[in-house]
Amino acid sequence: MLKYAGAALLAGYAADLIFGDPRWLYHPVRLIGNLIALLEKIIRKIMPASKAGELAGGFITVVLVLLLCGIVPWVLLHLVFGLNVVAGVILEAFMCYQLLAVKSLKDESMKVYDALTGSTIEDARKAVSMIVGRDTQNLDQKGVAKAAIETVAENFSDGVIAPMFYMFIGGPVLMYIYKGINTMDSMLGYKNDRYIYFGRCAAKLDDAANFIPSRLAALLLIAAAYIGGFNGKGAVKIFKRDRFNHASPNSAQTESAAAGALDIQLAGNAYYFGKLYEKPTMGDSVKEPEAEDIKRVNKLMYIGSFAGAAVFALLHFICAVLIF
Repeated sequence: MLKYAGAALLAGYAADLIFGDPRWLYHPVRLIGNLIALLEKIIRKIMPASKAGELAGGFITVVLVLLLCGIVPWVLLHLVFGLNVVAGVILEAFMCYQLLAVKSLKDESMKVYDALTGSTIEDARKAVSMIVGRDTQNLDQKGVAKAAIETVAENFSDGVIAPMFYMFIGGPVLMYIYKGINTMDSMLGYKNDRYIYFGRCAAKLDDAANFIPSRLAALLLIAAAYIGGFNGKGAVKIFKRDRFNHASPNSAQTESAAAGALDIQLAGNAYYFGKLYEKPTMGDSVKEPEAEDIKRVNKLMYIGSFAGAAVFALLHFICAVLIF
């Protein structure tokens, strides 16, 4: 299975650029999400509602999700490769395509751009509310644009480069395991009363899983800034200075690089469920974030994703020659 992962990565990446998310199918991330919700419901009934019980329940949930996310694609690939190698490579490529999000990131963020430039602020707030977790009802045009830019920059790591990275080192099986980790964090990794203990294992595992990919993604954005004619020196400067300006050890890596490349300031205070959260900023206010910056960050993301796919595929081909 691993021998052909480089070719499958390139084919899956190309399919994602052309078709985007396979909305006509029941997306595997939804299946993983449904599995997580079901396991949480069952395990909460079994485990005691105490700190120790919720920590243990969260750990059991993580283990079961990782096992199923690994076993199911492995069995499918094993069966198909056993029948026909070409069919196995096609399945690998299809699995890779399902878990990359380059075109969907661009499409969803451009809906915000279209609303900002051709509709009302209410429509723009509604569009950005579909891709962010913060309160959007009181955002002005600058706030809406900034939220969309941050979403593209942050998700370039866990929606593009991290899946490529795990595809490179472990094929679709490890790619799906990573997506299980990432989905658990998005569903369970909250620091509120319900998930502070139950979701702790998922959140810590997600931090570990994204540690290397987030930094690789930031470096690719910096390279993209130079290639695409943006402020490469600014991307380096702000990345070095602000890459830890976030509660997560990973989220600010790509956001800081993007902020420097675009000469804008990102992050800062935001409202979630009506409550103000004070957060540090990233970047300098050389200019105010605007709708056109959504286009610019997408250009950065596309250049970075192309470079990432090329590098990972090339390295895989080299490894395949040496190993196989």
